[in-house]
Amino acid sequence: MAALAYTSGTAHPVSPVPLHACDCHIHVYDARFPAVPGATLLPPDASVEQYRALQARLGTSRAVLVTPSTYGTDNHSMLAGLAAMGDQARGVAVIDGNESDSALQALHHAGVRGIRLNLSRGVVGHIDQIAPIASRIAQWNWHLQLLMPSDQLALQAEILTRLPVQIVFDHMARLQPGQAFNHPAHALVLRLLREGRAWVKLSGGYIVSGSGRTDDPAIDPLARSYIHAAPDRVLWGSDWPHATASAGLHPMPDDAQQIDRLAHWAQDNEVFRQILVRNPEQLYGFTSHTSLPSFANLQETS
Repeated sequence: MAALAYTSGTAHPVSPVPLHACDCHIHVYDARFPAVPGATLLPPDASVEQYRALQARLGTSRAVLVTPSTYGTDNHSMLAGLAAMGDQARGVAVIDGNESDSALQALHHAGVRGIRLNLSRGVVGHIDQIAPIASRIAQWNWHLQLLMPSDQLALQAEILTRLPVQIVFDHMARLQPGQAFNHPAHALVLRLLREGRAWVKLSGGYIVSGSGRTDDPAIDPLARSYIHAAPDRVLWGSDWPHATASAGLHPMPDDAQQIDRLAHWAQDNEVFRQILVRNPEQLYGFTSHTSLPSFANLQETS
C-alpha cells in the first residue's frame, strides 16, 4: 500500500478491526479558516478525503472530529468535516459559553455531542469555565472533554464530582507513564471512571511517552489501568493528523501500529471490540440513523 498523508507505515493493522470501529479523536485543518491569534500549532491542511484513505487502511468506519486548538472557538472547519462525513461522524466543538441556545441547538443538529476545554495547548478557555460550560450544555446531554496538566487536574476533584454532564479525559488524562501511579490525578480519573462519571481516551500515547513512540512499553501499565478500572468507559483515538508531529515534537506515528497497541492493552478481543465499537456508540449515539443537516444550512446559527 502506498504511503498516506500524516501517518507513517503502509501496512494494515495486524489485529482484525471490528465492523463499525470508531476513531474517537481526529482533527480537520483547512486554510480557508484562519488560526486564532496565539495558536501554537499551525499544521498544514488535512482533509476528510485524506482521512478516508487512512480509514480504508485501518478498517475503521466512524470518527469523532474535534475542533483543534488552532481555531479557538471557530468550529467551521470541524463542521465542514462533519458535513462531508455524514452520519458516520460526530463532533466535539469549542465554545466560550456566551452562544445562544439556537446556536448550540444548531451544533447538536450538525452532530456535535460534546464540548472541549483545552487547558494544555489552547489559547482560549479557562479553568473557571468548567462548571458554567457544563451547566450550559447539560440540556443537550453533551459531555465535557477536558485536556489539562495533571497537577491542575488533581485540584479539580470537588468540581468534577458535581458536574451535571459526563466528562471525557483527552490523551490518557495527560499523565506521564512513569509518574502516573504516584500522582493524585490518576486516582481521581480511576475513581470517576468507576463511578460512571467519566470516560478516558487512549489517544496521544506518543504525546505522553517520554520517547515519543506509539509502541513505548512504558505506556502499557497506564493504558491497562484505565481498561481494568472500567472497560465500558474507555475510548480510542488516533489524533490524526498528528499536529504535534508536523510541528517536529516527535516522529510521525504509524496509526495501524496504534490500533495494534490498543489490542495489546486490551488483551481480549471482546474488550477490544467494546472500546472500538460499543463504547463510542453509547457516548456519541452512533446507533441513531437520523440524517444530519448540511453544513450550508448551519452557517448562520453556528
